[in-house]
Amino acid sequence: MKFVIEHLSKSFEKKQVLRDINFTFEEGKIYGLLGRNGAGKTTLFNCLNRDLKVNNGNFYIEDESGVRREVVANDIGYVLSTPTVPEFLTGREFLKFFMDINEKSIQNPKSIDAYFDSMSIDPEDRDKLLKDYSHGMKNKMQMLINIIAQPNILLLDEPLTSLDVVVAEEMKQLLRSLKRDRITIFSTHILDLALDLCDEIVLLHHGELEVVEKTDLDSKEFKDRIIAALREEENA
Repeated sequence: MKFVIEHLSKSFEKKQVLRDINFTFEEGKIYGLLGRNGAGKTTLFNCLNRDLKVNNGNFYIEDESGVRREVVANDIGYVLSTPTVPEFLTGREFLKFFMDINEKSIQNPKSIDAYFDSMSIDPEDRDKLLKDYSHGMKNKMQMLINIIAQPNILLLDEPLTSLDVVVAEEMKQLLRSLKRDRITIFSTHILDLALDLCDEIVLLHHGELEVVEKTDLDSKEFKDRIIAALREEENA
């Protein structure tokens, strides 16, 4: 499976944020979408999730035979940097509600407690109101419903930035375990995080996507090339 973007552009009044983007993402990889704050990473995700209407361009899924089809809502999972959960529900109520309304599309469903166990959410927290969850726990719940839904494309908008070290490491291990059957695009402005987690680095600068070859992840020259590109954008 491939996720293909062709000639995608997006402007806000006179400011062009995304410029004629052409890119192909492949199944089984975690892509690090690297760019400065304000480079357009969230705008790109919102376009792919159809929360924003693009000015030009298209994107689609291509199977192993080269057959193309439109991206539908169930193809996309989107984890926001600031978790959005129904805070008037308990964790258990939220999961049950999500599983009930998606009953026909969930493959090989598990019990609610089995899902909680998979995310290392303690039994005493499962029946608490979501409003009393920490940021990290809300983030886990947001990630969990995407695991249950099993989307073909998982968009992650800086989900680890504000998590503590333990939770962030748990989330990284989880993402590595899930990458096999989907395309994961991980947005971040933190270079070392992208190098640690991602199979490929894609740089968003001047509104365009560019692959940065990872010939040597520990190479100072490699890091300097990325930082130079980001500084170039800042000074443009």
